[in-house]
Amino acid sequence: MARQRFEIENRLQGETLVRKGLLRSYAGRDQLRILPDLNVVKIGGHGLIDFGKSVVLPLVKEICGLSQTYKMLIVTGGGVRVRHIMDVGLDLGMPTGVLAELAGKISEQNAIMVSILLSPCHGVRIHTSDLLELPMLLELGVLPVMHGTPPYGLYEHPAEFGAIPPHRTDTGAFLIAEVLGARSCILVKNVDGLYTRDPTRYPDAEFIPEITAPALLNMDMEDMVLEPKVVELLPHARHVREVRIVNGFVPENIGRALRGEKIGTIIRAE
Repeated sequence: MARQRFEIENRLQGETLVRKGLLRSYAGRDQLRILPDLNVVKIGGHGLIDFGKSVVLPLVKEICGLSQTYKMLIVTGGGVRVRHIMDVGLDLGMPTGVLAELAGKISEQNAIMVSILLSPCHGVRIHTSDLLELPMLLELGVLPVMHGTPPYGLYEHPAEFGAIPPHRTDTGAFLIAEVLGARSCILVKNVDGLYTRDPTRYPDAEFIPEITAPALLNMDMEDMVLEPKVVELLPHARHVREVRIVNGFVPENIGRALRGEKIGTIIRAE
């Protein structure tokens, strides 16, 4: 006996939502920019927070000053404790999703500490569920701080190589900036930007001031200062068409990046 589906009339009625012709028909449509004046500033855990007060306190002072002029969302990385839990988890054969769940808890710890340090300038730790409250919070003068690990958790995508979760805190900062339609996404590291090789190991490494995401992917580098997943996603972004890497050890670098000065490395979508 033929069975008839109980349908609700709509333009996607009967679609599988994977048909290429359908997907192309929605390409190029405008999407709402929730916070077009927002600047997402990601503070690295391994590159900055793990160095303690000698590095973090000057950054906190700089961010507090900049928050009087710029709308910012501060995003924290994980750092050395992520490396430790990954090492233990990999040794015990933990699945990628479990490793992602564990790593996220560590970047949350850093978000709590950074938000407390920023409390004199209204720093407040927020959760992923608070992102759509940001327009109101920013109007109230809040300086929001959150961890950068994307909330895939146990649903983390399988890694192309090995088991380390491919979506980590750089990727989380980028995805936050994209969904909010942010003005900029700045990754604050402990190097001046992107190099052809690790400059701490190879003194002859060449600095790359600007590059497109496809060109960077074509270089097939052994290692990078940012997560490759950011570079892979960037060409598909609708709002955030570039990501900037700056050195947080140099005073006023974040301010220079916010002002659009030539500093660090800019990775463009195309």
